[in-house]
Amino acid sequence: MTQDYMQVLTNTCVKPNPTMSSSEHQTFCSEPMRGKPVTAIPGIGEVAGAQLQAQGFPKATDVLGKYLTMRENPDDFQGWLKEVCGANATQLEDCYNAMREWCQHNL
Repeated sequence: MTQDYMQVLTNTCVKPNPTMSSSEHQTFCSEPMRGKPVTAIPGIGEVAGAQLQAQGFPKATDVLGKYLTMRENPDDFQGWLKEVCGANATQLEDCYNAMREWCQHNL
């Protein structure tokens, strides 16, 4: 990764939410993602999960792939997520933070 790209990531990352110590978030970030349904992602409930499934994203790894192809950009990823499943601001932040932290711990 270039230094310029690292600077962009550092400057654009969403600050951790105080609720990120939830057991759901901790469990999600500490375990392998393979095989988990999209609703296992913090911030993605049944309604948003159904919308994501309908759009071809039934698994947590599918959403991770989208996150990575968007170069981990919070604005792009959250904008896509809002468009695809109508997630609210809290859901967008929770999902983004879960993806970011999972990648930090597992990639």
